[in-house]
Amino acid sequence: MTQLILLSGWGCDARLWQALDGYWSTEVDIETPDWPGYGDRAALDDPASLDGLADAMANDLPSDAVWIGWSLGGLLAGALLDHLPPPRALVLLGMDERFCHPEGVSESDLATFRDAFRRNPEATRSHFLRWQLGGEPSPRSAHRRLRALLGDAAPATSATLAAGLEQLATLDNTSRLATASCPVHRLVGARDPLLAPNVLAHADRRIEDAGHCPLLSQPQQLATLLSGIAARPGAMP
Repeated sequence: MTQLILLSGWGCDARLWQALDGYWSTEVDIETPDWPGYGDRAALDDPASLDGLADAMANDLPSDAVWIGWSLGGLLAGALLDHLPPPRALVLLGMDERFCHPEGVSESDLATFRDAFRRNPEATRSHFLRWQLGGEPSPRSAHRRLRALLGDAAPATSATLAAGLEQLATLDNTSRLATASCPVHRLVGARDPLLAPNVLAHADRRIEDAGHCPLLSQPQQLATLLSGIAARPGAMP
């Protein structure tokens, strides 16, 4: 049985993965650890420190598992390849080597968003959650599902969320992934509004009728794809 470690993205804690309950193969073991500062987990003294993050997550990210990181979770999981023993495979869901792209979310777009977050963190987070759902077949339905899973309160400290925005702006895993000693699989929603067209076109798997959050709009299709990777984690995409 292969263990899958599911890692959430910016502004969402591990409860988000409950959307896939009931769709998994019986051949996988699912773990959904929160990042530091999310849920009931203590925040890091320096939430932007990758060294501190690696120390905090070492027991949650074993090398005999498949790491699956959604959005910022994928960016952080890729960065941790420099700090922890590599997994059996790394799956980037809704993320490329870096987040900002001139044809997707540009550096200036993200800078504007970070300024808005500094002024009003909760309103900005709420705006982002709606924005990322724009590519789903039914954004309103996806948003209702998201609120049912997470509630309305922020799932992380403001300092942790601010550090996550800094990581989205600055982390670049291009060289790490090019030399990764494990297979790297890239999965995207075919209508992801946060990713550039070129990123969507060159993904290893595209989930049809889904945007940035296929967990909410296409849970069965996503769980089937991830279970298939778990069955052959060493196979290069």
